[in-house]
Amino acid sequence: MEESNKAKMGLKAFMEDESGVGVVEVILILVVLIALVVIFKDQLTNLVRTIFGGIQTGVNTIIE
Repeated sequence: MEESNKAKMGLKAFMEDESGVGVVEVILILVVLIALVVIFKDQLTNLVRTIFGGIQTGVNTIIE
């Protein structure tokens, strides 16, 4: 009987342990972010090129 009680308490303690939850959450967030980058790669590339093009134009205007 005591063996069964220990097993139940051990299982309950295991189910209530949340020490690894933070790691799983971080991994899931990274997976979602990577998926978004892959899906919107072309749009992000064009956006960055447009932004840096505007910066370059501004710098050229200041230099001249």
